[in-house]
Amino acid sequence: MSMQFGSEASFSNMCGVTLMNTPVGRVVAEVMGGKDGVELVEYPSMIRVDGVKLLDFDYEELTNVLGEDFDGSTLEEISSTHYGRMVHLDDRTLLFASPEDAKKYIGFDLESV
Repeated sequence: MSMQFGSEASFSNMCGVTLMNTPVGRVVAEVMGGKDGVELVEYPSMIRVDGVKLLDFDYEELTNVLGEDFDGSTLEEISSTHYGRMVHLDDRTLLFASPEDAKKYIGFDLESV
C-alpha cells in the first residue's frame, strides 16, 4: 500500500517554531538562524525557524541583541505554532525534537509502569 501525499512515519530529529514577521520576530529569527543546524524559511507574514535536535532561545542573548527585555512571554507573543517538546525555563526556552532528550525537564520515561 502506498503512502498518500508523500507522508513518512520516520523520526526527523527536527523541531521548529513559526514567528511573526515583525521587527522583534525578525531579529529573533536572525539570531536563531546564525546557530548551527538551524534553517530559516521566510514568508510575507511569518518566519519558520527549524532546527536539528534542539532550539535554544537564550533570553539574555536575545535581550542583548534586541536592546530590550526578552523572555518567555515575548516568545509566546511573537510565535504562533511549534513542533517538538517546548520547555520554558527562567533563562531560556528549549525546543527538543525528541522527548528522550527533554526527559529531565518533562519527566518522560520509556520504562513500563
